[in-house]
Amino acid sequence: MFSLLDQHGKPVPPYTKNTEIRDFSFGDKTWGYDKYIKREELEKSEHLKDDSFTIKVDVTIMSEFHTQETPSILVPPSDLHRHLGVLLLSKVGVDVEFRVAGETFSAHRSVLAARPPVFRAEFFGPMKEGTTSEAIRIDDMEAQLFNALLTFMYTDALPDMNQQEESAMAQHLLVAADRFDLERLKLICSDKLCKHIDMSSVATILALAAVAELPKKGWAGCIVQAMLTNCKSMHYCVINFM
Repeated sequence: MFSLLDQHGKPVPPYTKNTEIRDFSFGDKTWGYDKYIKREELEKSEHLKDDSFTIKVDVTIMSEFHTQETPSILVPPSDLHRHLGVLLLSKVGVDVEFRVAGETFSAHRSVLAARPPVFRAEFFGPMKEGTTSEAIRIDDMEAQLFNALLTFMYTDALPDMNQQEESAMAQHLLVAADRFDLERLKLICSDKLCKHIDMSSVATILALAAVAELPKKGWAGCIVQAMLTNCKSMHYCVINFM
């Protein structure tokens, strides 16, 4: 596009012209207008100052065109996680119970066996507990934490939490995820903790990361960001972690 600019640098509409798409690999290498503006018109206009004028040339480089066929039928994204969440809440077809901190949770063996290998071995392995109707005891865990863990195993997402409880819950869930070998949950917890890391929590969070054997490289960026605010206080912890 060619644009004659006025004294304020704005395009002059009568002299702003678009051109066709031009392939310079074929034919004539020139490009533009042979009759853009008459000399006398330019000399009489206010756009000429001190025998000079400005023309702006906008060049758009086009890549190859790719046509994308619009599907005749739009397939919605999978909502399997929503159906499994409803299944968990409805308790239809439950066949196993867990006893956690005085509370009882019902679930489906097949669903849980499809997630962490720990439950697959427990329900269908050589030491399976599929022959007993007694509730399985989960020690050293709060009921709220196990509920979040169970929700994740069904829906691949965590329950809604406010910002204050998210950090504390993520710390405990990181330990639980490591205990039950839920790698995706470990990464989700790591991401949440990375957003909350500060001077008061860095030592605890880095200790949890070490126990869960999380990659140090992923935490480096979080530490550097936190150090920008609390550099002196966090220096010792960072040196030992790195």
